[in-house]
Amino acid sequence: MGGPYMNGKKLSGLLVAGVLAAGLAGCSSGSDDTATAGGDGSYTIGVANFTLGGPYFSGMDKAIAAEAKKKGKIEVISTDANGDAAKLASNVEDLLSKNVDAVIISGGPLESAPAALNAIKTAGKPVVLVDRKFQTGEYTSWIGPDNEAIGRQNGEFLAQKLPDGGKVAIIKGGPADNSIGLARTNGVKSVLQSKTGITLVEAPDFGNWGSDGGLTVMESLLATDSDLKAVFCENDAMCLGAQRAIADAGKSDQIIIAGVDGQAEALKAILDGTNYLVTGLNDADVIGAMGLDRAVEILGGAQVEKDTVVPSPMITKENAAKYQNPDGSF
Repeated sequence: MGGPYMNGKKLSGLLVAGVLAAGLAGCSSGSDDTATAGGDGSYTIGVANFTLGGPYFSGMDKAIAAEAKKKGKIEVISTDANGDAAKLASNVEDLLSKNVDAVIISGGPLESAPAALNAIKTAGKPVVLVDRKFQTGEYTSWIGPDNEAIGRQNGEFLAQKLPDGGKVAIIKGGPADNSIGLARTNGVKSVLQSKTGITLVEAPDFGNWGSDGGLTVMESLLATDSDLKAVFCENDAMCLGAQRAIADAGKSDQIIIAGVDGQAEALKAILDGTNYLVTGLNDADVIGAMGLDRAVEILGGAQVEKDTVVPSPMITKENAAKYQNPDGSF
């Protein structure tokens, strides 16, 4: 089924030069000899997922597979480390033992993966990082968002919606050193801390990037700060849980919600006119497909950008429909 390139909705405004270049080779022979540019255009690409435990990361994995299928000749071998860094490294070693032509790493909340990156470098294979850029180690190319910019635009939106001020809660995914979450929250803070009348309330517990966690953390926030006017979550999944807790408390008319990612359920909530008012696009379908395309470009001999920042437009009720993707996985 089509990835985001099939119907083009989530790609509106997101086309990055070279991503849709025609005639790019695809995929893997699976033979003992690494395919080279000028061959039959078939490659095997390994996908090393730090975790598939969440809609964003499972969506990324499915989008990579869908884009490979669309190209027609690419074989994808996908692995799941279940949140274990040592397992990620062993999965990469296993992929390399299968003589994959390139590796895509979806690192989730992992900050660094030296063993995995070193193994890929030693094997002389290209590695494409999607969404997560590790803090250390060598990689061939990275594709992902500017997370602080997403936070800033959410902060500006909330400031406009709260001209008289009020308490704004922040729900973080965790762990404490997660640079993606920190960048998003720091972006929001950089705007709202300077606004007269706005008070920030950071939840002491992490929502662990999931809906259930968001619900639990929001319930605790409502018990201590019942007069909240808004909540920002570091991803949509937590905000969807927070929205349930707000509804259960009878405060849907009091508290507005701002998230990040562009998850399908969040887009629906925004379009339906609920108290979920805004998100910033960081779409797993888009980035996963772009990551697969980038790996194929590299294997085909193309000179590619080291780092590609994917635009993250603000999504509100006015424009949410064009970002819906019924064929997507996220």
